[in-house]
Amino acid sequence: MRRIQIIVNNGAGTGQAHRVWNETQCLLRGYKIKYVAHTTRYQGHATKLAEKISSMKGDNPIYLIVVGGDGTLNEVLNGITDFDRVRLGVIPTGSGNDFGRNLKLPKTPKESLKQICASIRKDQRGEELYRIDLGQVSWEGCEKSRIFGISAGLGLDALVCKKALHSRLKQVLNRFHLGKLTYLALTVQSLFTMETANAKVITEHGGFILPKMIFAAAMNLPAEGGGVPMAPEASPEDGRLSLSSASGIAKWQTFFLLPFLVAAKQERINGFNIREENGFRVLLDKPMVLHADGEYCGDVTRVEFRCLEKRLWLLHEKEGD
Repeated sequence: MRRIQIIVNNGAGTGQAHRVWNETQCLLRGYKIKYVAHTTRYQGHATKLAEKISSMKGDNPIYLIVVGGDGTLNEVLNGITDFDRVRLGVIPTGSGNDFGRNLKLPKTPKESLKQICASIRKDQRGEELYRIDLGQVSWEGCEKSRIFGISAGLGLDALVCKKALHSRLKQVLNRFHLGKLTYLALTVQSLFTMETANAKVITEHGGFILPKMIFAAAMNLPAEGGGVPMAPEASPEDGRLSLSSASGIAKWQTFFLLPFLVAAKQERINGFNIREENGFRVLLDKPMVLHADGEYCGDVTRVEFRCLEKRLWLLHEKEGD
């Protein structure tokens, strides 16, 4: 088996990454798998490592494993320079792990490595691997658009993601393996203090208005923020993004409607909408927070979301295969 490249974030999941990585190394040695491990040392380092790895000379496939959370994975996606050569595997260690949860990826290092090795053998036999869409977001003033695997969004969900990055509550909950509750707690906290904005959304099939928009989330996968199903029918295989939004709803009323969102019943509520398109342009009358896979991008007034169809080869099986 060709040597595997591994990017490791030992800080993901507030410490549990050390345990997962130690277990993974023992398994790799037991399976006699040759690998090179690259440990991240600072924010953004995974992007530089992925860029270096994916730019290696040659025409052979590059087998790359990410041991980390959704933030590390997003950095890696934004560092890959040659998606045609890279085959990506994920061993999750973060607190949210929305990427793995959405795609029903294995939860343990042993199960993950078993699936990754089987996919590598499949690839070397010339059989096609599981391939999924990615999303891309750009905004005014950005030097380079940002790729996302799960979602990118404006407003409430982005504000919550921004707060969660440095939340002491998240650190405490992670110790009890309850990190995903951080997002729900911060959502309730932020709902009554955030400002809404009037938005105009433009697609290739026309446009629509979102008055007093609370959030607009471009979903490549069904759920974000620790498993909240923002767009329950979103698929990473259809060449489209699902724009989930809430607008024209009083904040006090939205508080009582949150359970419907968590239960994936939001389409029954007036003011909650989901639209599917290859891309969306969103124009705001005042700045709102923007995120990509939970990573803060900026406070912006003009944003474009686009689907990158069948961009990523995965070293994992599609659910049901």
